[in-house]
Amino acid sequence: MRDAKSTSSETSPAGSVPPRPLTGAMADEVERLLSGRTRDIRLTGELRRRFDERLWRQTAKVIRSWMIWVAFVDVLTLALNAALLPRQVVLSMIAPACLLPPAAILTAVVWNKPRPAAVQRASLLLGMFLILLSVGLVGVFAGGEFYERHLSIMLFVATSAITIFSVPLAWTIAIACYALCLYLILQWHNPLLEAGSVVAATLFFSCGIIATVVARRTMNILAQKTFLLDCRDQRRVAELADANARLERLARTDPLTGIANRRWMMETLESLWRHGRETGIVAMLMCDIDHFKGLNDKLGHGEGDRCLVKVAGIIQSCVRADRDLVSRHGGEEFLVVLPDVDEEEAVAVARRIRESVEAAALPNPASSVGPSVTLSVGVAFKSRADTGVSLANLQHEADMALYRAKEAGRNQVSVFRRPPVATGQTAARRQG
Repeated sequence: MRDAKSTSSETSPAGSVPPRPLTGAMADEVERLLSGRTRDIRLTGELRRRFDERLWRQTAKVIRSWMIWVAFVDVLTLALNAALLPRQVVLSMIAPACLLPPAAILTAVVWNKPRPAAVQRASLLLGMFLILLSVGLVGVFAGGEFYERHLSIMLFVATSAITIFSVPLAWTIAIACYALCLYLILQWHNPLLEAGSVVAATLFFSCGIIATVVARRTMNILAQKTFLLDCRDQRRVAELADANARLERLARTDPLTGIANRRWMMETLESLWRHGRETGIVAMLMCDIDHFKGLNDKLGHGEGDRCLVKVAGIIQSCVRADRDLVSRHGGEEFLVVLPDVDEEEAVAVARRIRESVEAAALPNPASSVGPSVTLSVGVAFKSRADTGVSLANLQHEADMALYRAKEAGRNQVSVFRRPPVATGQTAARRQG
C-alpha cells in the first residue's frame, strides 16, 4: 500500500504504536493540503507512509474477509450447481471453478501480516486476475446461457472489490482493466453474440466500472482528508499539552533562579505530610544570604539578581538531585528539604552549602562578615519519634535556627535542638 521502495518493517497495524509527532515540514504540508480543495489532496513522502500504516490493518482485514467469502461462495455455488444442473454442465465447470479458491486463499494468507508493498501489490493483482478469470472461464466452459451470465458475474465481482478495497488508485484501475479486458476478450469469442453487441455491452459495463473507480477515488481522498484532520488535531493537542506543561513549570518555578518557587515547595511538602510520608527522618534547611539588601544598594539590583542565580546553583550542586528539594523561599532566602538523612548528614550538607557559597567569592562590599557573599543556615529535624511535629512546626524551627545563626554573627550553621519533652508543649512555650 506504499510505493514499491517501502519495506514491511515500516508498516505496522493501526493502533500498534502511539501516533508520532509531526515535524515542522510535515505540519506545514498538512496545513497546505487542508487549505486547498479536497479533490486536490495528494499525500506524498512521510505523510503517505503514515497514512498507509494507519489504514493497513483495516484494509488487510477487508481484503482477507472478501477473499475467504468469495472462495466460500465459489465452492457453495459449485455444490448447488452439481445438485441442480445436468452432470455434463457441472463437469465442464469444475476445472475453471477450482482455480478460484487457491488464488483467493493464497491472497488472504499474504495479507495476513505486513509485507513489502511490492509483494502486497503483486499478490492482490494476481489473485484478482485469477479470480476473475476463473469466474469468466466457468461460463465459457459451460456455454449457452451460462456464458454471458458468468461474465456479468465476473464484472460484479470486480465491482465489489473495487468498491471495498481501500488500496492505491493505480491498483484499483488495474483491477478494473483486468475485468473489462477479460469481458471483451471472452465475449468476443461468444458464438451467441455479434461483434457490435460485444462492443456495445463492453462500453455499457465500462461506464459502470469507471463510475465505481471514480467513487473509490473519492473515498480514498476523503480518507486522506480525515487522516490530515486527525494529524492537525493531534498536533494542536500536543501544542496545547506543551503550553500547559510550560505554564505548569512557570507556576512552580522561580523565574529568576530557575529552581522551584515557594508555592510549589509548600504544596509538595503539604502533600507529603498529608499522605503520611513525612514519618521518616526529614531535615529542613533555611538558608539566607547575609547583608543582601546592602549588596543590592551598593552594586545594584542586576548584580543582586546574578548573586541569587549563582547561590541557587551552588545550593543545588550540594544536594542530591534525585531526592532533595530546593526552592527559593522568598527574597534572598532558600529552603532545602533533605528526606531520609540523619542529623550528622544534614549538618554536613548545610556546612557544605555555606562553605561553597563563601568559596565562590561573590562580591558583597556591604557585608560586615567579609568582602564576599556569605550564607547563614538554620537546620531543623523531624525524626520518626517526632510524630506530633507538623510541617509548620518544622519550618518554624528552621526559621528559629536561622535567626540564631544571624544573631551569632552570620556565615554559620545553627541547628535547632528540640528539648526531650512533648514537642507541642515545647513549641508552645517557645512561642509564648
